[in-house]
Amino acid sequence: MNRRRGILSAIVAVAALVLSACAGLPVSGPVNPGLEAEVDAGAPEFLFRPDEPQRGATPEQIVDGFIRAGSGPGPAANWDVARMFLAPAIRETWKPEASVTIDLPDDRQPVSPVEGAVELSIVAVATVDQTGAYQPAEAGVTQLSFRLAQQENGEWRITEAPDGVVIDRDVFTNVFHRYSLMYFDPTWQFMVPDVRWFPTTNAATRITGALVNGAPSAWLADSVRNSFPEGVTLARPSVPLEAGIAQVALSGEALLVESTTLDRMQTQLTASLATAGVSGAQMSVASTPLTADPISTRSTRVTGPPLVVTEEGFGFLAGDELTPIPGLSEAMANVSPATIQVAPDRDYAAVRLVDGSVARVPAEGGVAVVDTRAGLVDPGADPFGYVWSVPRDQPSELAVFSAAGQRFEVADAWPGASQVVAMAVSRDGARIAALVVAGGRPEVWIAGIVRADDNLPARIGDPVPLGLLSGAASGLAWLDDTTLGVLTGVASGPLFTEQLVGGPATATDAPVGAASVAGATSISSVRLRAQDGALYVKRGANWQRTTSGILVLATQQGSPQ
Repeated sequence: MNRRRGILSAIVAVAALVLSACAGLPVSGPVNPGLEAEVDAGAPEFLFRPDEPQRGATPEQIVDGFIRAGSGPGPAANWDVARMFLAPAIRETWKPEASVTIDLPDDRQPVSPVEGAVELSIVAVATVDQTGAYQPAEAGVTQLSFRLAQQENGEWRITEAPDGVVIDRDVFTNVFHRYSLMYFDPTWQFMVPDVRWFPTTNAATRITGALVNGAPSAWLADSVRNSFPEGVTLARPSVPLEAGIAQVALSGEALLVESTTLDRMQTQLTASLATAGVSGAQMSVASTPLTADPISTRSTRVTGPPLVVTEEGFGFLAGDELTPIPGLSEAMANVSPATIQVAPDRDYAAVRLVDGSVARVPAEGGVAVVDTRAGLVDPGADPFGYVWSVPRDQPSELAVFSAAGQRFEVADAWPGASQVVAMAVSRDGARIAALVVAGGRPEVWIAGIVRADDNLPARIGDPVPLGLLSGAASGLAWLDDTTLGVLTGVASGPLFTEQLVGGPATATDAPVGAASVAGATSISSVRLRAQDGALYVKRGANWQRTTSGILVLATQQGSPQ
């Protein structure tokens, strides 16, 4: 009888909880729009609660516990657990947000050369600086030095520790999430993402602060524009959310900003905060809202079926039907292409011919061979009408060719590289990626494109490495605005790597004979062509063969507006 009464009481309690939860649902107030279908709302937030110091712990155990505590709860609680491992004298002076070192936890080796000292050897794979910028680490072992002293209660605590935290590679993406600061290209047509990594706590505050008070990453700074004038800053450090809208209080200088610039500021804020799942932003000065509307920017999404060359010709392949591109398909019938990249308006294509030369193929006809140098890599087409070309063994000889066929040298190209295996201009025209050989090692590099007033590429900025490659590279393409697709060959077979620009890479096996890669409508449906002409589409973690007889898999630099 008592058991039945207990069960009944539990049911009543659960029902009461459910009803009270329903009673808490909003039934009034404004209706706010959600995110667009293609916007990533980010991964769910995870909070780690590491162990606190244990009584009688040795210096090595104290240092180990301190390192583990760097994974959480982090800024949500001012790293309170990590601070428990520190002596009172340095608890407030230690700066956890100075940097993040991402390491391999199984390779941590603490050594205590003398009592009260611990030298911790770690194998770092990357670092994140205080601005949230991610950088792969140089190969090798990193030493971290700690000093400890016994407190009045006899317990060891750290008296000297390096600023910053160390986080396990497998845990990092659960503690820090990636967001994009959105800048304009110099023509104010495209949005250009600058990936940053922040703790999820107060993400809107961190994104807004980095955008308004900060600056683009150094490698990108000369290639983008920030609409926020130098004198305009945040009037308060926090950015609260009201009904999903970020409330951005600006300094009084914002009242002097003209309407076009205000609209651009609104556009950058809205696009940047959308990467954190925030549905909008309201700028204000002294609690008075500023009137501003996001402006229209050009999309870089690729739409449509795969763009290919078959025995029937050049066009979009859907099932067994090939749909030609008006003008361009007819012009392509007059050449023998080995690779093709189509400009966003589909008015021309950059083509490497089977004889190794590079040609510009306009939709209105009149094919022009623009580069006949030996050993050219696959060319690129940018949104401003230029064809990019470089010899594989002469990385510094990068050149662009105008619609009139005029050649212009691009200065400062790939210093330190002995070879360029492949290159790819981003769809926004502000960045260029390359697979290079530097110091005998294959690497992925990224650099900003610096253009003159007429959009002519004048030079590329200092390149930064995105990561090492595990084998010889064979293919490169932009999958979206922040991700590169890379094909490499290793002893076990081809690998396909998704390399985040400003983040880690993930590698999976590719189909046997994979030879070229092209982006699609989403990063989850990337396309590969094999040497035997088979076409594969990524479905989850697998590759699905969809057709055969593909002679060339073309890449696209966007879609007509």
